[in-house]
Amino acid sequence: MCVGCRERADASELIRVVASSGAVVPDPGRRLPGRGAHLHPFQKCLDRAERSQAFTRALRVGGPLDLTDLRDLVATTTH
Repeated sequence: MCVGCRERADASELIRVVASSGAVVPDPGRRLPGRGAHLHPFQKCLDRAERSQAFTRALRVGGPLDLTDLRDLVATTTH
């Protein structure tokens, strides 16, 4: 399920992310340790997730998270 739009989708359609050192890190190989969350590779889903603070809830971390790497990945996958 996408944490941005809350729609169900196949795992192959979603980007898995994990929290690492205060940042949201994309996990395209789905191998990084830790609790993961999933997101469609669309800017609108990223914006909704960021606005609703969905990553902090889904990844169960406190405080703000750096989304730079995820923003870069979404920007390159959506043309």
